[in-house]
Amino acid sequence: MKITAIQAHYVRIPYDMGAPAEEFAGLRFPSQDHLLVEVQTDEGITGWGESFGHNIIPATLKALECYVAPWFIGKDPTDINTLHRQAAQAFHIFGGNGVVVYAHSGIDIALWDIAGKRAGLPLSDLLGGGCRKTVEAYSSLMRYGNPKTVKRICAERAASGFTHIKLHEHSVEAVMAAREGAGPDVAIMNDVNCPWTVAEALEMEKAYRPANLYWLEEPVFPPEDHKGLARVRRSGQTRIAAGENAAGLHDFVDKFEKGAIDIAQPSVTKIGGITEMRKIIAAAEAHSVELIPHCAYFGPGNLASIHIVASLAKDTLLENIYANLEASPYGDAMVAKDGKVAVPHGPGLGVEPDMEIVAKYREGPIVRVD
Repeated sequence: MKITAIQAHYVRIPYDMGAPAEEFAGLRFPSQDHLLVEVQTDEGITGWGESFGHNIIPATLKALECYVAPWFIGKDPTDINTLHRQAAQAFHIFGGNGVVVYAHSGIDIALWDIAGKRAGLPLSDLLGGGCRKTVEAYSSLMRYGNPKTVKRICAERAASGFTHIKLHEHSVEAVMAAREGAGPDVAIMNDVNCPWTVAEALEMEKAYRPANLYWLEEPVFPPEDHKGLARVRRSGQTRIAAGENAAGLHDFVDKFEKGAIDIAQPSVTKIGGITEMRKIIAAAEAHSVELIPHCAYFGPGNLASIHIVASLAKDTLLENIYANLEASPYGDAMVAKDGKVAVPHGPGLGVEPDMEIVAKYREGPIVRVD
């Protein structure tokens, strides 16, 4: 089998999240943007992947078109481990993080979709975890800023069946409002997106304690300051989570060895795809660190994350972004019902995109490399 063509679809879909949001990690999101990666083969099997992401998609798309996709043309898509190693080595001169790795991630996910389709198995079965039919999801909110809004949204999310809710709030008032809205029995997490020095993070961790956070996520800037993050973990009383900005396996191993985190959060569309994710899962287990994938997307990266969570030896959570899309190429496959998401049972990722919806919301022409 050979890869004959790779096509990329830049999709931008309007959404609603119950109220206007403040800037999220310094960015605004007028739409939820996807970069869908379609890998075609000479045997007629097509795989789908997703490359990170959001406002940086035009740069990722250019990296995919100019260098990453051409490298894969003519290669055997069934030799995933070898291809991953060779591609990472070929691309290393462009850095271990950023748009080249994001582009590579999308192709790697598509190769695993192809592998599942060849085997006639859902990806979760292929990864060794076919017994789970559903996975527990946590509702991941955007940053509202207004405590009254945060309280209302958290109450609504708890009423819809979520037992875990993640905020992206900075103020103590907003976090306490979330606790009031969700009630005492719902776990509240807070992802603050790397805003503080170590000293500031320690102050804020202490200030948040009355809310009884389930975890505090990425409190230190820069995210590469693993020693600083470890200081916050040692001196505070709240579990620390991080990893969506990590540069693959070795970055995570360094976090583990420095004792920086309680919860590892690799992002499958950012770290090299499913192949790199499997290595990080093994490393986290070897270091007795809990792993809960980052999943802030709505395409094949989300589907891959569902299968990954379903395949883990220990039950864990799936991130479920609260953003009601105007339409989705994948229907309701990623929608949580009573706080749970069904694991797709079709081969590979288990769900094929509706190309009419892709075409309706596509930004610009299809980018094709062959």
